[in-house]
Amino acid sequence: MASFLLIITTLLISFLFFIIIFSIANNNKNKNKAHQHPLPPGPRAWPILGNLLQLGSKPHQTLHNLSKTYGPLFRLRLGSVTAIVASSADVASHFLRTHDANFSSRPPNSGAEHVAYNYQDLVFAPYGPHWRMFRRLCSLHLFSPKVLDELRHVRENEVTLLVTGLRRAEKVDVEVGKEINICVTNALSKAMLGRKVFDDEDNGEFKDLVVELMKLSGSFNVGDFVPWLKPLDVHGVVSRMKKIHKWYDDFLNKIIEDHNKEGGHGDLLSVLLRLKEDHDNNDEEVKLTDTNIKALLMDLFQAGTDTTSSTVEWGLAELLRHPDILAAAQKELDSVVGRDRLVSELDLANLPLMQAIIKETFRLHPSTPLSLPHVGSEPCEVGGFHIPQGSTILVNIWSISRDPVVWSNPLEFEPSRFLPGGNHADVDLKGSHFEFIPFGAGRRICAGMRLGLRMVPLVVASLVHGFNWALPDGLTPETLNMDEDFGLTLQRAVPLLARPIPRLSPEAYFA
Repeated sequence: MASFLLIITTLLISFLFFIIIFSIANNNKNKNKAHQHPLPPGPRAWPILGNLLQLGSKPHQTLHNLSKTYGPLFRLRLGSVTAIVASSADVASHFLRTHDANFSSRPPNSGAEHVAYNYQDLVFAPYGPHWRMFRRLCSLHLFSPKVLDELRHVRENEVTLLVTGLRRAEKVDVEVGKEINICVTNALSKAMLGRKVFDDEDNGEFKDLVVELMKLSGSFNVGDFVPWLKPLDVHGVVSRMKKIHKWYDDFLNKIIEDHNKEGGHGDLLSVLLRLKEDHDNNDEEVKLTDTNIKALLMDLFQAGTDTTSSTVEWGLAELLRHPDILAAAQKELDSVVGRDRLVSELDLANLPLMQAIIKETFRLHPSTPLSLPHVGSEPCEVGGFHIPQGSTILVNIWSISRDPVVWSNPLEFEPSRFLPGGNHADVDLKGSHFEFIPFGAGRRICAGMRLGLRMVPLVVASLVHGFNWALPDGLTPETLNMDEDFGLTLQRAVPLLARPIPRLSPEAYFA
């Protein structure tokens, strides 16, 4: 037994020694490849794990602090992965505009493999014909202005149910984010599937699975960075991903089966199934399959639920911390909408202060503080530095939107900066102004941006217009906790609790 343990120990030490030597050799190889351009600067890395342990529980903040030392373009080694971090608008524009085609694919990761049907979705699909087909479907059939207009009543109906439900809870502190998430998820599932996933009794199982999926999608899996640890599933992440995936797959199979039996519902799934039949009957190179459809639906659930609800929750929390801005927004809403009905999507264009509040919320609390990673297909040069082939690119949107060179009082909630006469009145958030890219930019910009820019303002405006808000006893605007919890989306570390106090005519809540 002792000799056996000695052999195992010797092999393990030899293996670790090999990894260390390989890591050092690989670093030297990268340096030699840099030619006349040096690699970007960065902190020293540990053998094997590199800088992984330095990232901490809030990597967007860690990377922001590192940029103060190493500049807006710096390098990390995450296990065997070379990661390049962009922390300024200028650097981000090089990766997402100048070299956009080179960085239009995603690096491999466990979530894409085990949750997103092995890269058969839109978000993680490699750049190529499959991805272009998906993008075209989204632009023409899912998120076009015409389709979004046709589904406006679905969004407004669910927001009305949210407001009327909160009216009944006027003397109770409610967990605002939870109520918003139910509203947003039902609005999305009604538009996508023709049915709600939360019924009147609150389908808690589905809610728990949505939350679990979001946590897993944003969780750290060491096997993605240290390949020889991948089969061990050190954190148990992969086994949980497979379990969640099976539940979702069974759920979506049942929905698709019902749609095939019952015919069209006028929802997005019906559109996709019809397009699948069209693809089957023509000679297009890329065919749309049931697996593609399920993968796309999963993307929409992940990208369209917690991102929206977390942004709304942050926006309302900021307004509770700034009662003067909340009062001004209510005055604007009353002047445009009145107090005898609820706000509609058609009102939003006439609410410049509300639009500025939404922009400032996206700036200060971007739903994805680190953009989904990009990977370089070829080596290139950015800012005088050599970017090796295969590098993973991380754009720190959170850091860019706090750049004091660009934004005055960057840590303050000041919607006036986006109003006429403000320093950033002409800045939009659709990917053309790189100092403000909450949805990303370039070819891989968020496909659901148009939907988000309708749903978030509608929900925030409805909550502001429909209610005055009181904080729980013992809390004041100054003591409201605004700490962040990092994941796939930027959640609040402490859920927002507040008491809604109706402020409209009684008939407005039952329109």
